Amino acid sequence: MSFDRYETLAVTRDGAVLVIGLNRPDKRNAFNREMIGELAEVLGKLDSDDELRVGVLYGEGKGFTSGLDLPDVAPSLQDGSLQIPEGGINPWQVDGRRLTKPLVTAVHGKCLTLGIELLLASDIVVASESATFAQLEIARGIYPFGGATPRFPRVAGWGNAMRWMLTAEEFDSAEALRIGVVQEVVDDGAHIARAVQLAHVIAAQAPLGVQATLRSARLAQRDGEAAAEAELVPTIVKLFGTEDSRIGLESFATRRPAQFVGR
Repeated sequence: MSFDRYETLAVTRDGAVLVIGLNRPDKRNAFNREMIGELAEVLGKLDSDDELRVGVLYGEGKGFTSGLDLPDVAPSLQDGSLQIPEGGINPWQVDGRRLTKPLVTAVHGKCLTLGIELLLASDIVVASESATFAQLEIARGIYPFGGATPRFPRVAGWGNAMRWMLTAEEFDSAEALRIGVVQEVVDDGAHIARAVQLAHVIAAQAPLGVQATLRSARLAQRDGEAAAEAELVPTIVKLFGTEDSRIGLESFATRRPAQFVGR
């Protein structure tokens, strides 16, 4: 599966890791309709390509993203014409299918509005020390509609989420780490390399086990712990019958690194 040049993205393969850069630096990586469509398309390809196991998302230029390019996107939101391309995945994963593979996001500079919601929709976030964040929607007469209202309180706790969503004030990387919006803070300039490093660690694990872990955790979030618990034993029975399970057990017995094949 090819990944051609995109107008608003910089996309490269790094082994089993797909590295995706938001690439409208002259517009502070604001999401216009084209960028939304292109990112949805690439995420769909990441999900369906058996040779890819993990994605990394970052921003080119001085900051991660300033959020939505309102003049470009607002008319399509108002008339309902903004559509995710066939085979694509909504970057905020608030409708349609969700990624079945992990996404590690690397953030630097300013991360505003829908940018925070991209972090909340990913699985692991690495931030540069000088990164700053703000959920500005209520200062613009709207509200967070990319998933922050259900996800931010779940990640950060009710009070922490409302502290930042209801004030539209800026917070720094130390606060983002404290409340769980990011998982690691690194020196400025090291965020992408660290995210890619983590992605390769994940990519070296058994992909069916990784995907089953994500699926179980998300099922618990959406449908409750009982729903996830009901699938624990049936899922492990299926995994025990895979080639990767045999490879993993052989690796344990021989103390040699496993080379998982994803089946």
